Amino acid sequence: MASGYVRYDRGANIARRVWSFALIDRSLLRALITSAALAAGALLAGCNSDEVSLATNAKANQPVPPKLVAEMAEKDMDLQSPILTRLFKEEAELEVWKQTRSGRFALLKTYPICRWSGDLGPKVREGDRQAPEGFYAISPAQMNPQSAYYLSFNTGYPNAYDKSLGHTGSELMVHGDCSSRGCYAMTDEQIAEIYSLGRESFFGGQRSFQFQAYPFRMTALNMAKHRNNPNMAFWKMIKEGYDHFEVTRQEPKVDFCEKKYVFDAVKPPDAKRDPVFDASAKCPVYVIPDELAQAVREKQEQDNAEFAKLVAKGTPVARLNTGIDGGMNKVFASKLPNGSTGLSEGGEGQNLSLLAVSRAPGTIPPTVNPPHGPVTSPDEPLVASMTPAAAPVSTAPAPSTRVASAAPSAPSDEGFFSNLARKVGFGASADTTATTQPVAAKPKVIEAKKASKPETSKPDVRQAAARPPLKPSVSDAQAPTVAAATPAGKDGAVAGSAPIVQPNSFDNRFSAFK
Repeated sequence: MASGYVRYDRGANIARRVWSFALIDRSLLRALITSAALAAGALLAGCNSDEVSLATNAKANQPVPPKLVAEMAEKDMDLQSPILTRLFKEEAELEVWKQTRSGRFALLKTYPICRWSGDLGPKVREGDRQAPEGFYAISPAQMNPQSAYYLSFNTGYPNAYDKSLGHTGSELMVHGDCSSRGCYAMTDEQIAEIYSLGRESFFGGQRSFQFQAYPFRMTALNMAKHRNNPNMAFWKMIKEGYDHFEVTRQEPKVDFCEKKYVFDAVKPPDAKRDPVFDASAKCPVYVIPDELAQAVREKQEQDNAEFAKLVAKGTPVARLNTGIDGGMNKVFASKLPNGSTGLSEGGEGQNLSLLAVSRAPGTIPPTVNPPHGPVTSPDEPLVASMTPAAAPVSTAPAPSTRVASAAPSAPSDEGFFSNLARKVGFGASADTTATTQPVAAKPKVIEAKKASKPETSKPDVRQAAARPPLKPSVSDAQAPTVAAATPAGKDGAVAGSAPIVQPNSFDNRFSAFK
């Protein structure tokens, strides 16, 4: 009998344990299983062990908001189907595309960018404050759940093309905290949502998701407006990939040779092996599939014809940047006293004031610094004060980054609607936001750095000690919380180079559980 009771108790214990596991949140259990699988794979294949940390804390495990899941169902998308991201500096928008059950990508959601730094054009050297442009691939190892900027992912700059030109830079990220020094900064709530979408795509078997960064939407009008820009040759080259995606709604395969991008290249019909590409070497023999090449050619002919018409009728040329540092989406600029969109599109003055009554998609930290006017010295790091009472902080010259200065603005420079919105509590308070020097023309972005946290060159892998562990989703949040800024790294991101993007097919992607 005694042994019988022992057997019964053991059975009951096992049952209770099984029941306990059944009560564990499914997404957390899935994350634990996936992390274990990634760890096993790393041990067997010698992979980067950073992959194991894809979703091992509460911030990185936040579920995709129910509202966004419902939108996926309406658009015939699966939660764990592949994603693709596109980003546009001038419009200050980041798009997340998701593969539908038809195999084509469709736009899931567009996120306004809270802050980006630098100018329109590619990044060239370490410390130039430029946010990169081009095509990059984001793998699980580039996702950073321990970021000092709430959550982040490494863009993978420099890729093979960048390296072939001798371009340098490291730690270029898309992250939260609305603070940029060469990165693309979202709000904490936004990056939590974007991170969750990337995480789910990896759980579904996507090996890497493509990140396409552009100066602006590659339309005939924008190309005409910027026709005199010295970066036009580069922009025409990456527009080729933009056009491939536009006509196919498939992730373009990216290769490099002769120091240029090549999109959707395949071996010739009579070849026995696939072409081998080297960014610095002569291009191998390859072809573009006829149907794809024809569709792209027709689109480009239409774009070129429209471009010619716009130029012929005298479409104004965009003024080249004379010292403005980056931009900010107008929905965020409208919440700040004397806020400016900088190099990004958006209304000025009264138009921004009218937007002040709308809700921002996430928390704008009190340390945020909107775009400002021309810098005073081209290669000096910027440290801006957090309060208007403090004098601007000057720094010693450094040969790699620009300098900008912030000065208190007179109350009389604010518009009527801006004053009204701030008084009733819609705008940011003047005693919590770094003040800006108003400019008559297009303003220039200045980075706000937390005075109590000096700049460090360490990678963006630190956990912010005082930051709340979770942020509400931008899809469902009603009252966002405030996040503190803790810059890290010379350009504000994590180092890494992007692998060549593979064709978009589940058959060609690894499964996290294999």
